[in-house]
Formats: sequence, structure tokens, C-alpha cells
Amino acid sequence: MQTREGSQATLYRMATADHVCPFGLKSRDLLTRQGYAVDDRLLTSRAATDAFKREHGVETTPQTFIGDRRIGGYDALRKFFGKSVPDASGSSYAPVIAVFAITALMAVAASWAAFGSLLTVRAVEWFIAFSMCVLAILKLRDLESFSNMFLGYDLLAQRIVPYAYVYPFGEAIAGILMIAGALLWLAIPLALAIGLIGAISVFKAVYVDRRELKCACVGGDSNVPLGFVSLSENLMMAAMAVWMLIK
Repeated sequence: MQTREGSQATLYRMATADHVCPFGLKSRDLLTRQGYAVDDRLLTSRAATDAFKREHGVETTPQTFIGDRRIGGYDALRKFFGKSVPDASGSSYAPVIAVFAITALMAVAASWAAFGSLLTVRAVEWFIAFSMCVLAILKLRDLESFSNMFLGYDLLAQRIVPYAYVYPFGEAIAGILMIAGALLWLAIPLALAIGLIGAISVFKAVYVDRRELKCACVGGDSNVPLGFVSLSENLMMAAMAVWMLIK
């Protein structure tokens, strides 16, 4: 962490009737947590903000000053204090981890409510089905964006483009029916087909063609790398279908 140059910091941030800059609030919070008294100067209009940027030769706000030194915006302030700065373009498994962690907790909670036990076979089934539904929701947030990314590697979608638009609905329907334990004659072949086609597509793209792609599993704006996690998702879906068929 940088050595403090003084206990006082001056922060200029935009706060109008229509917009409060989130990075300004984050900057103020970070400075406070680092032990600085913050002279919080609000830019309450677009004209005031533009005038400030012209005066100081900067393109963005907020701007933090410590002593006579301009630190810069929120990312620059994090670097000043020796903290990491998220790379918006970098790969991350965080979205997938979040989905599976929450759906696992949902499954054991449902199992406890239904059976008075956390670890049951039904909990495992619910975990997979809940995951399918949540992943479908993430894809359906922006179906066009999802389809664009999905078409980059899915073998069936590349041959039949409408499949890229149908896929999230099929995943959601299969997951919902498996949660209910209803219409399994539809849910089982649907999940099996989706899972096997997806697994084959991912395996070919990653392990045969050696392509470096982003996975559309959590939506078209994902930075999740296409690879083992994506393959596991599809195999899990197919395995669930086989298990339900045997069961």
C-alpha cells in the first residue's frame, strides 16, 4: 500500500439530480476506509463537470487529489493503495462459480424443507435442474448476444441457426420439468440431446481444434473461457437425463 501523504484527500465527483456517479461513491468509500478525511466536492451539473474536466485536463470524473498530487479516477486510486484493478476483458470463472454455488445451496435448502435432510438424492437432482434453469435465465437476458457467441462453436447451431435461439428455452423447459418430476418423456430426451450436442461441440472446439473461445453458458456477455467447465455443464445435463431415465 502507498504511504499516505496526508490525512486529507479532495474528491471531485459528479452528483446531479439525474445521475450520481457510482465510481465517485466508491472512491469516497475507499478513501475513508484508508483513513483519509475526504473533502467531498460535488459537481452538480453537466456544465460544472465539463468545466472541471477542461480546467484539469482530464477526460473523466471522479478525480482524487492527495496533497498537490492528482491521483486520478477510481482505478488509479485502487492502484495507489496497492489494490488490484479488475480487468474487464480478462477471463473469469466467477459467473459460473456463482451460479453453481447458489444453486447448490438452493438444492440443499429445498431438500431440508422437503425431507428434513440436507444431503439427499433429490438434492443432487435439484442442483442440476436448478442450474439448468438459472443458466437459461442468463442466456435469455440477451438472446441475440447469446446466439452470436453460441454460433461460434456449437455444431448444430452452425448448421441450423434457429437452434441458437431455441437452445435456452429447451434448457429451461427441461430443468423445470425435472424439478417438478413431470412430463419426463419430454424432459429426458430434451436434456440428453442438448447435453450431448453441447459436449461434442465444446470438445471439438477446445480439445480437437484448439480454439480459444468464450463460453456462452452464462450469456453472450460472458468472459468465461470455453473449456472444461463448459464441457462439464453439458455432461452434467446429459448425465441427469440418463439418471432420470434409469430411475
